[in-house]
Amino acid sequence: MSDIFREVEEDVRRERFEKLWKNYGNYAIAALVLLFVGIAGWQVWARYDRQERAKVSDQFLAAQRITNPQAQASAMVDLARTAPKGYANVARLAQAGAMFASGQQGNAIALYKEIAAGDNGPIGSVARVRAGWALADTASRKDLTELLAPLDKSGNAWRENAQEILAYADYRAMDTKSALAKYTALSTNNEAPDALRARAKAMAAFLKNGGAISYGSVPVAPVPVPPAAAPATPAAPAN
Repeated sequence: MSDIFREVEEDVRRERFEKLWKNYGNYAIAALVLLFVGIAGWQVWARYDRQERAKVSDQFLAAQRITNPQAQASAMVDLARTAPKGYANVARLAQAGAMFASGQQGNAIALYKEIAAGDNGPIGSVARVRAGWALADTASRKDLTELLAPLDKSGNAWRENAQEILAYADYRAMDTKSALAKYTALSTNNEAPDALRARAKAMAAFLKNGGAISYGSVPVAPVPVPPAAAPATPAAPAN
């Protein structure tokens, strides 16, 4: 009896399957075809994307080897127009650096600020730090604080870089007390890079020794003293 029930159950399953296949078989075949086409298309696109990225990478390296700053800036402009977003932002960052080196400081700073405003990642942070250093000798303490505010926050990986610029701004404004406090804190901050801590330590020692007031000017050369006149020789007596 169990064999009969098993055969009946198998017939029912087969009948259900045939019914389902008759109703939805075409859809299943279409879905499989689309799946295979999608996989093949993704592989083709991935291969093309790798080739394009390798091509852009070679172009970027070639532009970096250009020694003339103006020519390098021009090459980076062309690359930024055609490269994918990631490479385009890096190219614009390099373009700003080349512009600054060629004497176009104002345009370079404007481009740094534009990159920083449009990118919240590492590229934007680098652009903001470079703009800060470019303005460190001319901008007011308020303007620098506003520029670096997005970085000068707890947990931000670029906070110490921003604080170094602000410490230098205090030093330039002759606010020795504030500058010394900032440099001293940075010199013992384990979150700061080694090179930054070394610079902060050197600046703190410089300020403690009066460097903000006395720049070690060359002493005035002593005025030469003429030699003393020799005593007159008495005349010999006449014969």
